[in-house]
Amino acid sequence: MSLRARDGLGGRAAIVGIGATEFSKDSGRSELRLAVEAVRAALDDAGLTPADVDGLVTFTMDTSPEITVAQACGMGELSFFSRVHYGGGAACATVQQAALAVATGVAEVVVCYRAFNERSGRRFGAGVRHREPSAEGMALGWALPFGLLTPASWVAMTARRYLHAYGLTPEAFGHVAVVDRRYAATNPAAWFHGRPITLAEHAASRWIVEPLRLLDCCQETDGGQAVVVTSLERARALPRPPAVIAAAAQGAGRAQEQMTSFYRDDLTGLPEMGAVARQLWRTSGLRPADIDVGILYDHFTPFVLMQLEEFGFCGRGEAADFVAEERLPLNTHGGQLGEAYLHGMNGVAEAVRQLRGTAANQIPDASRALVTAGTGVPTSGLVLTRDD
Repeated sequence: MSLRARDGLGGRAAIVGIGATEFSKDSGRSELRLAVEAVRAALDDAGLTPADVDGLVTFTMDTSPEITVAQACGMGELSFFSRVHYGGGAACATVQQAALAVATGVAEVVVCYRAFNERSGRRFGAGVRHREPSAEGMALGWALPFGLLTPASWVAMTARRYLHAYGLTPEAFGHVAVVDRRYAATNPAAWFHGRPITLAEHAASRWIVEPLRLLDCCQETDGGQAVVVTSLERARALPRPPAVIAAAAQGAGRAQEQMTSFYRDDLTGLPEMGAVARQLWRTSGLRPADIDVGILYDHFTPFVLMQLEEFGFCGRGEAADFVAEERLPLNTHGGQLGEAYLHGMNGVAEAVRQLRGTAANQIPDASRALVTAGTGVPTSGLVLTRDD
């Protein structure tokens, strides 16, 4: 089974186009329009037209259905359409599903997209609102009565345990925020362009839910992002250098819940990301030392540290020092803390730019990138490489 063996997907598909809207706090237009703008921009970047597309993948949370996006973009018949669940955990899995469709001949050109007015419309940071009863929602019933109503409060439980287990202070999280914001400051597309922060400013920001401060929490953003996936053979005939999908994986851990997996034996790690890490390393044949740039999902700073540890970049409890010493270029677009919160899809785009050599904060000779999706939920990841 795939949890124990190398899979056969690696190297059979590539990302050939990326496109986005501007990132704002009030887009002034519908989520459908944002999706269409991003999809068209990605197709233009790939040198393809809507008529070339026969597959679409998005998130279950997205409000713009595949058939509606296809109609609004001027696409023809679709042979593949799919959605991935668990919020930000879906980001890399949309690319995985597109690659699976291409590799098996179900579709030839698949566009993955995500668009929302997450700042001017529904704000995820506001926490749980009225929802229909579901088996999935039952888990929340063990946390909500005690005041754990928002994503920040759910993550704070795990963050507090992490600090206690390793004898750390909240400054450990500040290193992630400082690095992200420094890269955002030199990225013209980032919301926090020109606005770096210091550790002292991180420590002075107000508490949201202890031990998380304001600057430990990602921003809320309006915008859209899309990527185009096709076969590696076709990719080589297109204008842009392809970003080869060397490995793609999903993962859910034992006793997995959505952000409230508090009944596990250990709260200092992310088992779902550990499952993703093992599969990415197996399939790609790479190891942490081979990675040139890491684009790690950063909705909250503590989970960046835990991801580094799950992937084996450093030992348990050592990630804060790893980040502070900048042993790996991390979130070179500014991440969701600094560029935009697009449920991780903008991170996929940044990895493609790094491999093309066109990033605002370009890492010299970057040829291998690790990208991860949302943490605390069933999640996904990618290893992308240059076509050398």
